[in-house]
Amino acid sequence: MNKIEHIGIAVKDMEFSCSLYERLLGATCYKKEEVVSEGVNTAFFKTGVNKIELLTATTTDSPIAKFLEKKGEGIHHIAFDVDDIVAEMARLKAEGFVLLNEEPKFGADNKLVCFVHPKGTNGVLVELCQELKS
Repeated sequence: MNKIEHIGIAVKDMEFSCSLYERLLGATCYKKEEVVSEGVNTAFFKTGVNKIELLTATTTDSPIAKFLEKKGEGIHHIAFDVDDIVAEMARLKAEGFVLLNEEPKFGADNKLVCFVHPKGTNGVLVELCQELKS
């Protein structure tokens, strides 16, 4: 794993939260995107080398909707940048970690992604992200 790619924050109201984070970070949202397969809308902010991803549910049965219902708004996951997501997934499986998907999926911000189950990471949902090359 190379670095923290972003921190994902679950929010109920994207418009309100974008305004809040623009004021908080002193930075404007540089990208909004819907990930239909996950039932989520995303908004990205950058401060220096750090990125924040806001996530809100687009369907009542999406993982974000379930998270918000169970835990409320707040940090949802920490994402790590990787060079080779397939190799990293194999390494983590060999180390005994449980992956939430068997194959990488297309995610927001031009990434392939995979999530590691929080039961094996002290309650933290970990996302692996590999930049898709153009």
